[in-house]
Amino acid sequence: MSIGANKRVVMISTAVVIGMMGLGFASKPLYDTFCRVTGYGGTTQVADTASDTVIDRDIIVRFDSNINPDLKWSFKPVESTMTVKLGQNALAFYTAKNISDAPLVGTASYNVAPIKAAPFFSKLECFCFTEQRLEPGEEVKMPVLFFVDPEMANDDRYDDIKTITLSYTFHKVEAPTAAALTTEDRTKKLEEITALELTQ
Repeated sequence: MSIGANKRVVMISTAVVIGMMGLGFASKPLYDTFCRVTGYGGTTQVADTASDTVIDRDIIVRFDSNINPDLKWSFKPVESTMTVKLGQNALAFYTAKNISDAPLVGTASYNVAPIKAAPFFSKLECFCFTEQRLEPGEEVKMPVLFFVDPEMANDDRYDDIKTITLSYTFHKVEAPTAAALTTEDRTKKLEEITALELTQ
């Protein structure tokens, strides 16, 4: 093999490796975006505005919580279930406590079950939208403002859905962003969410 051919092989190999690394870094954000848009894998929707229609059909929402073992927090829902009407805004809370002796930042992933309910479960506000920073021993109450889209009533394929489980898993953030919410940020956000929920 000539020196020119060797250089060409090295250049192509390097480009392939760099391309694979780029795809590796981009795959999670791209997959997250795909799931949010389609509801694939039980990923809920993010709504810009509340529903303007409430339908007299009850849905029981179960709240589930999990912690990745790397994150030394306790995490649980304040209420284990809530009954809501289709289209009704509902405000639920989870509590989290840092049980370590160091500040920790966590981020929550989420999904709903059954998976076919995901396109109809819409969040207006959620602690899962941003990283959360807790000081040692700090305990906080974190809100999620949501509704189940009344469009679900227009398709009889979803008539069997009586219960939806909203599940969160908190993970440790190794390299936190500057945007991680602190206690002061959370207090302001809670006031905004409560005001939004009351005006709907």
